[in-house]
Amino acid sequence: MSVFPQLSMNPDVREHLRSVYTNNELVCESGADEADVVFEALLSCLSHPPLFTCLRASTHLHSLQDVQLRLQQHLAQQERCPSVSTHPQLPDVLLLPVHGPRSVDPLASEVIVGAQCGNAVLRGAHVFTPGILSTPKYMKVGEVVSVFSDVERKCTRGAKEFKGKKVFLGNGISEVDRSEIFSSDGPGKGVAVRMTEPLYQSPSFDGVLTDQLFLQNLPSVVVGHVLGPRPGERILDMCAAPGGKTTHIASLMGNQGTVVALEKVRSKMEKLVQNAEMLQLDCIKAYCCNSVHAVSSDPTQCSADGPPYPEESFDRVLLDAPCSGLGQRPNMSYSCSLREVCSYQPLQRKLFTTAVRLLKRGGVLVYSTCTVTLAENEEQVSWALRTFPGLTLEPQLPVLGSEGMSGAGLSRDQRRLLQRFRPELVWRGAGVPHSPESLLHNANADTIGFFIAKFMKR
Repeated sequence: MSVFPQLSMNPDVREHLRSVYTNNELVCESGADEADVVFEALLSCLSHPPLFTCLRASTHLHSLQDVQLRLQQHLAQQERCPSVSTHPQLPDVLLLPVHGPRSVDPLASEVIVGAQCGNAVLRGAHVFTPGILSTPKYMKVGEVVSVFSDVERKCTRGAKEFKGKKVFLGNGISEVDRSEIFSSDGPGKGVAVRMTEPLYQSPSFDGVLTDQLFLQNLPSVVVGHVLGPRPGERILDMCAAPGGKTTHIASLMGNQGTVVALEKVRSKMEKLVQNAEMLQLDCIKAYCCNSVHAVSSDPTQCSADGPPYPEESFDRVLLDAPCSGLGQRPNMSYSCSLREVCSYQPLQRKLFTTAVRLLKRGGVLVYSTCTVTLAENEEQVSWALRTFPGLTLEPQLPVLGSEGMSGAGLSRDQRRLLQRFRPELVWRGAGVPHSPESLLHNANADTIGFFIAKFMKR
Protein backbone atom coordinates (compact mmCIF):
# COMPACT_ATOMS: atom_id res chain seq x y z
CA MET A 1 0.00 0.00 0.00
CA SER A 2 1.42 3.38 -1.00
CA VAL A 3 1.20 5.93 1.81
CA PHE A 4 4.17 8.08 0.83
CA PRO A 5 4.71 10.08 -2.35
CA GLN A 6 6.92 8.59 -5.02
CA LEU A 7 10.67 9.04 -4.74
CA SER A 8 11.37 12.62 -5.80
CA MET A 9 14.44 13.45 -7.88
CA ASN A 10 15.76 16.01 -10.31
CA PRO A 11 13.65 16.00 -13.51
CA ASP A 12 16.61 15.04 -15.71
CA VAL A 13 17.46 12.10 -13.42
CA ARG A 14 13.84 10.96 -13.56
CA GLU A 15 13.83 11.09 -17.36
CA HIS A 16 17.14 9.23 -17.48
CA LEU A 17 15.72 6.50 -15.28
CA ARG A 18 12.51 6.39 -17.29
CA SER A 19 14.58 5.83 -20.44
CA VAL A 20 16.17 2.80 -18.73
CA TYR A 21 12.80 1.25 -17.92
CA THR A 22 11.26 2.08 -21.29
CA ASN A 23 14.22 1.15 -23.51
CA ASN A 24 13.45 -0.32 -26.93
CA GLU A 25 14.27 -3.91 -25.99
CA LEU A 26 11.98 -3.83 -22.94
CA VAL A 27 9.16 -2.15 -24.85
CA CYS A 28 9.39 -4.78 -27.58
CA GLU A 29 9.15 -7.54 -24.96
CA SER A 30 6.38 -6.19 -22.73
CA GLY A 31 4.80 -3.20 -24.47
CA ALA A 32 5.02 0.51 -23.72
CA ASP A 33 2.10 0.57 -21.28
CA GLU A 34 3.52 -2.23 -19.15
CA ALA A 35 6.95 -0.58 -19.13
CA ASP A 36 5.40 2.67 -17.87
CA VAL A 37 3.48 0.82 -15.14
CA VAL A 38 6.66 -0.89 -13.92
CA PHE A 39 8.57 2.40 -13.88
CA GLU A 40 5.88 4.15 -11.82
CA ALA A 41 5.83 1.16 -9.45
CA LEU A 42 9.60 1.51 -9.03
CA LEU A 43 9.30 5.13 -7.90
CA SER A 44 6.54 4.17 -5.46
CA CYS A 45 8.26 1.20 -3.87
CA LEU A 46 11.57 3.02 -3.39
CA SER A 47 9.98 5.48 -0.96
CA HIS A 48 8.67 2.66 1.25
CA PRO A 49 10.58 0.18 3.46
CA PRO A 50 10.87 -3.49 2.44
CA LEU A 51 8.40 -5.96 3.92
CA PHE A 52 11.04 -7.71 6.03
CA THR A 53 13.97 -6.83 8.23
CA CYS A 54 16.86 -9.16 7.39
CA LEU A 55 19.38 -10.19 10.04
CA ARG A 56 22.49 -12.24 9.33
CA ALA A 57 23.53 -14.57 12.12
CA SER A 58 27.16 -15.19 13.08
CA THR A 59 27.03 -18.88 12.28
CA HIS A 60 30.81 -19.24 12.71
CA LEU A 61 30.13 -18.74 16.45
CA HIS A 62 26.55 -19.87 17.05
CA SER A 63 23.97 -22.09 15.43
CA LEU A 64 21.17 -20.30 13.62
CA GLN A 65 18.64 -21.92 15.95
CA ASP A 66 20.42 -20.59 19.06
CA VAL A 67 20.52 -17.06 17.67
CA GLN A 68 16.87 -17.30 16.65
CA LEU A 69 15.91 -18.32 20.20
CA ARG A 70 17.95 -15.53 21.83
CA LEU A 71 16.46 -12.95 19.49
CA GLN A 72 12.94 -14.15 20.20
CA GLN A 73 13.63 -13.93 23.94
CA HIS A 74 14.98 -10.39 23.55
CA LEU A 75 11.92 -9.28 21.61
CA ALA A 76 9.64 -10.82 24.23
CA GLN A 77 11.38 -8.76 26.92
CA GLN A 78 10.61 -5.65 24.87
CA GLU A 79 6.95 -6.70 24.84
CA ARG A 80 7.23 -6.98 21.08
CA CYS A 81 6.82 -10.49 19.76
CA PRO A 82 7.04 -10.48 15.96
CA SER A 83 7.68 -13.95 14.61
CA VAL A 84 11.34 -14.60 13.85
CA SER A 85 11.58 -16.82 10.77
CA THR A 86 14.53 -18.60 9.21
CA HIS A 87 15.04 -18.17 5.50
CA PRO A 88 14.40 -21.39 3.56
CA GLN A 89 17.31 -20.80 1.14
CA LEU A 90 19.85 -18.83 3.21
CA PRO A 91 21.21 -20.84 6.17
CA ASP A 92 22.40 -17.78 8.12
CA VAL A 93 19.43 -15.42 7.76
CA LEU A 94 16.60 -14.52 10.12
CA LEU A 95 13.58 -12.56 8.90
CA LEU A 96 11.24 -10.30 10.86
CA PRO A 97 8.09 -8.91 9.23
CA VAL A 98 7.74 -5.13 9.09
CA HIS A 99 4.23 -4.14 10.17
CA GLY A 100 2.81 -1.18 8.32
CA PRO A 101 1.54 1.16 7.34
CA ARG A 102 -0.22 1.33 10.72
CA SER A 103 -3.07 3.65 11.65
CA VAL A 104 -1.34 6.43 13.62
CA ASP A 105 -2.66 9.97 13.99
CA PRO A 106 -0.21 12.91 13.91
CA LEU A 107 -0.07 15.31 16.86
CA ALA A 108 0.25 19.09 17.04
CA SER A 109 3.80 19.00 18.42
CA GLU A 110 6.14 18.31 15.49
CA VAL A 111 9.79 17.26 15.27
CA ILE A 112 11.38 17.50 11.83
CA VAL A 113 14.25 15.18 10.97
CA GLY A 114 16.56 14.99 7.97
CA ALA A 115 15.80 12.64 5.10
CA GLN A 116 18.52 10.14 6.06
CA CYS A 117 17.31 10.01 9.66
CA GLY A 118 13.74 9.59 8.41
CA ASN A 119 14.78 6.62 6.28
CA ALA A 120 16.36 4.99 9.35
CA VAL A 121 13.18 5.52 11.40
CA LEU A 122 11.20 3.67 8.74
CA ARG A 123 13.59 0.72 9.18
CA GLY A 124 13.02 0.58 12.95
CA ALA A 125 15.47 3.12 14.39
CA HIS A 126 14.75 5.71 17.05
CA VAL A 127 15.55 9.37 16.36
CA PHE A 128 19.12 10.25 17.33
CA THR A 129 20.02 13.82 18.19
CA PRO A 130 22.18 14.63 15.11
CA GLY A 131 19.25 13.82 12.81
CA ILE A 132 16.91 16.47 14.23
CA LEU A 133 16.43 19.71 12.29
CA SER A 134 13.49 21.35 14.05
CA THR A 135 11.51 20.98 17.30
CA PRO A 136 8.79 22.97 19.04
CA LYS A 137 10.14 26.07 20.81
CA TYR A 138 9.70 24.71 24.34
CA MET A 139 10.05 20.94 23.82
CA LYS A 140 10.90 19.16 27.08
CA VAL A 141 11.84 15.65 28.17
CA GLY A 142 8.81 13.38 28.22
CA GLU A 143 6.81 15.34 25.66
CA VAL A 144 4.86 13.26 23.13
CA VAL A 145 5.71 14.45 19.61
CA SER A 146 5.08 13.56 15.99
CA VAL A 147 8.12 12.93 13.81
CA PHE A 148 8.22 14.13 10.19
CA SER A 149 10.87 13.77 7.49
CA ASP A 150 12.02 16.80 5.52
CA VAL A 151 11.89 15.09 2.15
CA GLU A 152 13.05 18.11 0.13
CA ARG A 153 15.98 18.93 2.47
CA LYS A 154 14.81 22.53 2.97
CA CYS A 155 14.38 22.74 6.74
CA THR A 156 16.92 24.98 8.51
CA ARG A 157 18.61 23.37 11.49
CA GLY A 158 17.31 24.89 14.72
CA ALA A 159 14.00 26.08 13.26
CA LYS A 160 11.05 26.24 15.67
CA GLU A 161 8.55 25.26 12.96
CA PHE A 162 8.63 24.11 9.36
CA LYS A 163 5.99 24.70 6.68
CA GLY A 164 7.70 22.92 3.81
CA LYS A 165 7.02 19.48 2.35
CA LYS A 166 7.23 16.81 5.03
CA VAL A 167 6.13 13.21 5.53
CA PHE A 168 4.70 11.77 8.75
CA LEU A 169 6.71 8.87 10.22
CA GLY A 170 4.97 8.25 13.55
CA ASN A 171 4.90 9.41 17.16
CA GLY A 172 7.43 9.18 19.97
CA ILE A 173 8.54 10.56 23.33
CA SER A 174 11.25 13.19 23.65
CA GLU A 175 14.20 12.09 25.78
CA VAL A 176 15.99 15.46 25.73
CA ASP A 177 15.05 19.14 25.90
CA ARG A 178 15.27 21.30 22.81
CA SER A 179 18.15 23.23 24.42
CA GLU A 180 20.26 20.04 24.51
CA ILE A 181 19.66 19.33 20.82
CA PHE A 182 20.64 22.77 19.61
CA SER A 183 23.26 23.70 22.23
CA SER A 184 26.29 25.81 21.35
CA ASP A 185 28.47 22.73 21.91
CA GLY A 186 26.78 20.99 19.01
CA PRO A 187 24.34 18.08 18.92
CA GLY A 188 24.78 15.08 21.20
CA LYS A 189 24.90 11.48 20.03
CA GLY A 190 22.17 9.68 21.94
CA VAL A 191 18.48 8.99 21.32
CA ALA A 192 16.46 12.21 21.25
CA VAL A 193 13.03 10.78 20.42
CA ARG A 194 12.09 7.20 21.27
CA MET A 195 9.55 6.02 18.72
CA THR A 196 6.48 4.54 20.40
CA GLU A 197 3.99 4.58 17.50
CA PRO A 198 5.94 4.32 14.26
CA LEU A 199 4.02 4.23 11.02
CA TYR A 200 6.07 1.17 10.05
CA GLN A 201 6.90 -0.99 13.05
CA SER A 202 10.15 -2.91 13.16
CA PRO A 203 12.28 -3.55 16.27
CA SER A 204 15.32 -1.39 16.89
CA PHE A 205 18.55 -3.43 16.88
CA ASP A 206 20.89 -0.81 18.28
CA GLY A 207 23.17 -2.72 20.68
CA VAL A 208 21.17 -5.95 20.39
CA LEU A 209 23.13 -9.26 20.30
CA THR A 210 25.99 -7.41 18.64
CA ASP A 211 28.30 -10.43 18.42
CA GLN A 212 25.56 -12.64 17.01
CA LEU A 213 23.58 -10.54 14.53
CA PHE A 214 24.36 -8.13 11.70
CA LEU A 215 21.59 -6.01 10.18
CA GLN A 216 21.96 -6.47 6.43
CA ASN A 217 19.74 -6.20 3.36
CA LEU A 218 18.83 -9.61 1.97
CA PRO A 219 20.48 -9.16 -1.47
CA SER A 220 23.71 -8.16 0.29
CA VAL A 221 23.68 -11.51 2.09
CA VAL A 222 23.06 -13.30 -1.19
CA VAL A 223 26.28 -11.75 -2.55
CA GLY A 224 28.40 -13.56 0.02
CA HIS A 225 26.86 -16.91 -0.83
CA VAL A 226 27.24 -16.30 -4.58
CA LEU A 227 30.94 -15.54 -4.06
CA GLY A 228 31.23 -18.97 -2.42
CA PRO A 229 34.28 -18.46 -0.15
CA ARG A 230 36.01 -21.57 1.20
CA PRO A 231 38.18 -22.07 4.28
CA GLY A 232 41.85 -21.34 3.66
CA GLU A 233 41.36 -19.13 0.61
CA ARG A 234 42.73 -15.62 0.08
CA ILE A 235 39.86 -13.29 -0.75
CA LEU A 236 39.71 -9.58 -1.57
CA ASP A 237 36.83 -7.23 -0.76
CA MET A 238 37.69 -4.11 -2.75
CA CYS A 239 35.22 -1.53 -1.40
CA ALA A 240 34.59 -3.04 1.98
CA ALA A 241 33.15 -0.53 4.48
CA PRO A 242 31.17 -0.77 6.68
CA GLY A 243 32.04 -4.47 6.59
CA GLY A 244 28.76 -6.34 6.24
CA LYS A 245 29.90 -8.34 3.22
CA THR A 246 33.48 -8.58 4.51
CA THR A 247 32.44 -10.14 7.81
CA HIS A 248 29.98 -12.41 6.01
CA ILE A 249 32.75 -13.73 3.77
CA ALA A 250 34.95 -14.36 6.80
CA SER A 251 32.09 -16.11 8.60
CA LEU A 252 31.37 -18.36 5.59
CA MET A 253 35.07 -19.33 5.62
CA GLY A 254 34.79 -20.32 9.27
CA ASN A 255 37.34 -17.58 10.08
CA GLN A 256 39.98 -19.73 8.30
CA GLY A 257 42.01 -18.09 5.56
CA THR A 258 42.56 -14.41 4.78
CA VAL A 259 40.07 -11.73 3.82
CA VAL A 260 41.75 -8.52 2.66
CA ALA A 261 39.39 -5.57 3.04
CA LEU A 262 40.22 -2.29 1.31
CA GLU A 263 38.50 1.04 2.01
CA LYS A 264 39.82 4.44 0.93
CA VAL A 265 38.16 6.46 3.74
CA ARG A 266 40.04 5.92 6.99
CA SER A 267 37.08 6.50 9.32
CA LYS A 268 35.05 3.92 7.41
CA MET A 269 37.95 1.48 7.48
CA GLU A 270 38.19 1.89 11.27
CA LYS A 271 34.45 1.15 11.58
CA LEU A 272 34.99 -2.02 9.55
CA VAL A 273 37.74 -3.10 11.95
CA GLN A 274 35.40 -2.52 14.90
CA ASN A 275 32.73 -4.69 13.28
CA ALA A 276 35.24 -7.47 12.63
CA GLU A 277 36.41 -7.39 16.26
CA MET A 278 32.84 -7.36 17.55
CA LEU A 279 32.03 -10.45 15.47
CA GLN A 280 35.30 -12.16 16.55
CA LEU A 281 36.70 -12.48 13.04
CA ASP A 282 40.49 -12.23 13.10
CA CYS A 283 41.10 -13.48 9.55
CA ILE A 284 40.21 -10.00 8.20
CA LYS A 285 43.09 -7.71 7.29
CA ALA A 286 41.87 -4.16 6.64
CA TYR A 287 43.80 -1.42 4.86
CA CYS A 288 43.06 2.19 4.00
CA CYS A 289 43.56 2.16 0.25
CA ASN A 290 42.00 3.34 -2.99
CA SER A 291 41.37 -0.01 -4.66
CA VAL A 292 42.01 1.41 -8.13
CA HIS A 293 45.69 1.41 -7.12
CA ALA A 294 45.69 -1.94 -5.30
CA VAL A 295 47.67 -3.83 -7.97
CA SER A 296 51.17 -3.44 -9.36
CA SER A 297 53.12 -5.34 -12.01
CA ASP A 298 56.37 -4.09 -10.46
CA PRO A 299 57.54 -6.54 -7.75
CA THR A 300 59.55 -3.82 -6.03
CA GLN A 301 56.32 -1.88 -5.37
CA CYS A 302 54.54 -4.82 -3.74
CA SER A 303 54.56 -5.84 -0.08
CA ALA A 304 53.41 -8.95 1.70
CA ASP A 305 51.84 -6.77 4.40
CA GLY A 306 49.44 -4.70 2.32
CA PRO A 307 48.58 -3.10 -1.01
CA PRO A 308 49.58 -2.84 -3.75
CA TYR A 309 49.55 -6.56 -4.52
CA PRO A 310 51.07 -8.54 -7.40
CA GLU A 311 48.74 -9.62 -10.17
CA GLU A 312 46.80 -12.87 -9.62
CA SER A 313 47.06 -12.67 -5.81
CA PHE A 314 43.52 -13.69 -4.83
CA ASP A 315 41.33 -16.77 -5.17
CA ARG A 316 38.12 -14.70 -5.14
CA VAL A 317 37.39 -10.99 -5.46
CA LEU A 318 34.28 -9.10 -4.45
CA LEU A 319 33.71 -5.73 -6.11
CA ASP A 320 30.67 -4.25 -4.42
CA ALA A 321 31.17 -1.10 -6.41
CA PRO A 322 30.48 2.53 -5.49
CA CYS A 323 27.27 3.37 -7.33
CA SER A 324 24.42 5.85 -7.69
CA GLY A 325 22.46 4.03 -4.95
CA LEU A 326 19.12 4.31 -6.74
CA GLY A 327 18.00 0.95 -5.37
CA GLN A 328 18.16 1.92 -1.69
CA ARG A 329 14.92 1.77 0.29
CA PRO A 330 13.25 3.59 1.87
CA ASN A 331 14.26 6.82 0.14
CA MET A 332 11.82 9.64 -0.49
CA SER A 333 14.27 12.17 -1.90
CA TYR A 334 17.21 11.57 -4.23
CA SER A 335 19.36 14.69 -4.51
CA CYS A 336 22.10 13.65 -6.96
CA SER A 337 22.36 15.38 -10.32
CA LEU A 338 22.35 13.48 -13.61
CA ARG A 339 26.04 14.23 -13.92
CA GLU A 340 26.67 12.53 -10.56
CA VAL A 341 24.52 9.52 -11.53
CA CYS A 342 26.52 9.10 -14.74
CA SER A 343 29.89 9.57 -13.04
CA TYR A 344 30.04 6.08 -11.54
CA GLN A 345 30.43 3.98 -14.68
CA PRO A 346 34.05 5.05 -15.44
CA LEU A 347 35.10 4.52 -11.81
CA GLN A 348 33.47 1.09 -11.74
CA ARG A 349 35.40 0.10 -14.87
CA LYS A 350 38.71 1.18 -13.35
CA LEU A 351 37.96 -0.88 -10.24
CA PHE A 352 36.82 -3.84 -12.35
CA THR A 353 40.05 -3.76 -14.35
CA THR A 354 42.04 -3.88 -11.11
CA ALA A 355 39.88 -6.75 -9.87
CA VAL A 356 40.58 -8.82 -12.99
CA ARG A 357 44.32 -8.22 -12.66
CA LEU A 358 44.30 -9.29 -9.00
CA LEU A 359 42.24 -12.44 -9.61
CA LYS A 360 43.99 -15.80 -10.06
CA ARG A 361 43.23 -17.91 -13.11
CA GLY A 362 40.33 -20.14 -12.24
CA GLY A 363 39.24 -17.60 -9.62
CA VAL A 364 35.80 -16.05 -9.08
CA LEU A 365 34.93 -12.34 -9.37
CA VAL A 366 31.56 -11.10 -8.13
CA TYR A 367 30.40 -7.62 -9.14
CA SER A 368 27.44 -6.03 -7.35
CA THR A 369 25.68 -2.68 -6.92
CA CYS A 370 22.70 -1.31 -5.03
CA THR A 371 21.39 0.65 -8.00
CA VAL A 372 18.90 0.07 -10.81
CA THR A 373 20.46 1.70 -13.88
CA LEU A 374 21.56 -0.27 -16.93
CA ALA A 375 24.81 1.69 -17.23
CA GLU A 376 26.08 0.47 -13.85
CA ASN A 377 24.78 -3.08 -14.15
CA GLU A 378 24.03 -4.97 -17.37
CA GLU A 379 26.08 -2.54 -19.51
CA GLN A 380 29.07 -3.17 -17.25
CA VAL A 381 28.68 -6.92 -17.77
CA SER A 382 28.51 -6.45 -21.54
CA TRP A 383 31.63 -4.23 -21.42
CA ALA A 384 33.51 -6.73 -19.22
CA LEU A 385 32.82 -9.66 -21.54
CA ARG A 386 34.07 -7.63 -24.52
CA THR A 387 37.11 -6.23 -22.72
CA PHE A 388 38.36 -9.35 -20.93
CA PRO A 389 38.10 -12.42 -23.22
CA GLY A 390 39.22 -14.67 -20.37
CA LEU A 391 36.14 -13.86 -18.29
CA THR A 392 32.99 -15.97 -18.47
CA LEU A 393 29.65 -15.45 -16.79
CA GLU A 394 28.93 -18.19 -14.28
CA PRO A 395 25.69 -19.54 -12.77
CA GLN A 396 24.81 -18.15 -9.35
CA LEU A 397 23.62 -19.97 -6.25
CA PRO A 398 21.31 -19.21 -4.62
CA VAL A 399 19.05 -17.55 -7.17
CA LEU A 400 16.51 -15.37 -5.37
CA GLY A 401 16.27 -12.42 -7.75
CA SER A 402 15.06 -11.93 -11.30
CA GLU A 403 17.17 -12.25 -14.43
CA GLY A 404 19.01 -9.24 -15.85
CA MET A 405 17.14 -6.52 -17.70
CA SER A 406 17.00 -6.08 -21.44
CA GLY A 407 18.59 -3.07 -23.09
CA ALA A 408 22.33 -3.68 -22.77
CA GLY A 409 22.82 -6.04 -25.72
CA LEU A 410 23.14 -9.20 -23.65
CA SER A 411 21.57 -12.43 -24.87
CA ARG A 412 18.71 -14.05 -22.97
CA ASP A 413 21.06 -16.83 -21.82
CA GLN A 414 23.50 -14.25 -20.49
CA ARG A 415 20.76 -12.33 -18.68
CA ARG A 416 19.60 -15.55 -17.03
CA LEU A 417 23.02 -15.84 -15.39
CA LEU A 418 22.57 -12.46 -13.67
CA GLN A 419 20.51 -11.54 -10.62
CA ARG A 420 18.61 -8.29 -10.45
CA PHE A 421 16.42 -7.72 -7.38
CA ARG A 422 13.37 -5.81 -8.65
CA PRO A 423 10.88 -4.85 -5.92
CA GLU A 424 8.86 -2.91 -8.49
CA LEU A 425 7.64 -6.19 -9.96
CA VAL A 426 5.64 -7.02 -6.81
CA TRP A 427 4.53 -3.39 -6.45
CA ARG A 428 3.15 -2.99 -9.95
CA GLY A 429 -0.62 -2.67 -9.96
CA ALA A 430 -2.37 -2.34 -6.60
CA GLY A 431 0.76 -2.73 -4.48
CA VAL A 432 2.27 -5.38 -2.25
CA PRO A 433 -0.10 -8.00 -0.81
CA HIS A 434 0.00 -8.04 2.98
CA SER A 435 -1.82 -11.26 3.84
CA PRO A 436 0.11 -13.50 6.29
CA GLU A 437 0.50 -16.32 3.78
CA SER A 438 2.04 -13.98 1.21
CA LEU A 439 4.67 -12.38 3.43
CA LEU A 440 7.39 -15.04 3.37
CA HIS A 441 6.84 -15.55 -0.34
CA ASN A 442 7.57 -11.87 -0.90
CA ALA A 443 10.69 -11.75 1.32
CA ASN A 444 12.87 -12.45 -1.72
CA ALA A 445 11.00 -9.99 -3.94
CA ASP A 446 10.27 -6.93 -1.79
CA THR A 447 13.90 -5.98 -1.16
CA ILE A 448 16.12 -3.07 -2.07
CA GLY A 449 17.00 -2.76 -5.74
CA PHE A 450 20.22 -4.71 -6.29
CA PHE A 451 22.35 -6.35 -8.97
CA ILE A 452 24.80 -9.29 -8.94
CA ALA A 453 27.04 -10.74 -11.66
CA LYS A 454 29.45 -13.66 -11.20
CA PHE A 455 32.50 -14.21 -13.43
CA MET A 456 35.26 -16.79 -13.66
CA LYS A 457 38.72 -16.02 -15.00
CA ARG A 458 39.69 -18.81 -17.39
